[in-house]
Amino acid sequence: MLKYWSQEQGASLLELMAVVLLVAMMAVFTMPLLHHQIAVREIDTIARRFVAHAQFARGQALTLGESVQIVPVHGNLWEEGWLVKSVCKPSLQKHFCTERHWFSQGAIDPIYFKGGGKQFIDPHSSRRGITFNAAGAAKSGQGGFVANRLILGHDQDPSLERQMILSSGGRWRICDPSKDSRGCR
Repeated sequence: MLKYWSQEQGASLLELMAVVLLVAMMAVFTMPLLHHQIAVREIDTIARRFVAHAQFARGQALTLGESVQIVPVHGNLWEEGWLVKSVCKPSLQKHFCTERHWFSQGAIDPIYFKGGGKQFIDPHSSRRGITFNAAGAAKSGQGGFVANRLILGHDQDPSLERQMILSSGGRWRICDPSKDSRGCR
């Protein structure tokens, strides 16, 4: 037995289909904005986390009266994560000094470190990292003050960028070049 649609049921079905079509169109138009907002949160979170870990390293150096580093976990790639650790002086024998590891950050995909800035590369050793001395100053291996920046990008949104800037006085600033009137200087 076949059931026939009444005119009222047909009109209700058309109204329902129109509502579903409108919802689908709104979802299609808002998805790029949603993806952008997620990317903004991800890049801001990583920038804040890096700065917090670097500030902790500086605080530990001041508190303990010894050098503390924040360095890439593997070789020279910040993207693979970083480590906050104490530094043993080369003049001390290994059994008198034990490296302590306080924080470790794993890989940060889909965030990456862009080229630009010197990425805290020591010009004498070509190694990346920031060493805070007992006075809390960021110095290179040869004793010069470090004022530098790291630039973050996002795989899914190439227009996003955050610059983490360390002044010679040890203060950090996170800069969004699309909004900063000073141009992240």
